Amino acid sequence: MITVFVLLKTTQEWLRLERSERNRIADSVLSSVLSDSTVTLRMFDAEAFTTNCTDVAMFQAEDMQAFYFTIERLRDSELITRPYFEMVQIIPTIEDGYKAFEKNIPSQS
Repeated sequence: MITVFVLLKTTQEWLRLERSERNRIADSVLSSVLSDSTVTLRMFDAEAFTTNCTDVAMFQAEDMQAFYFTIERLRDSELITRPYFEMVQIIPTIEDGYKAFEKNIPSQS
């Protein structure tokens, strides 16, 4: 399992929309972007704490290809192409990767 954090920044065009319209667009886009059931998404608000990004999307995927295909669908969507959001940074991670590494180190006795 991989976890990827995508730092996003809203555009003024997004902020000018009524909240109900934002929700309608996001729900519609994300349901098609997440059509691969092996990828999940959690969203976190950051705008009150940093100027680097306004939102952090946390994707979890069974494998890198599933994540990649999800990001391709996202990049093709109106959330990015309009643009309503800009992708600031993509940070791939492996949870507790050091533990897996340590299990594979030959014993030094």
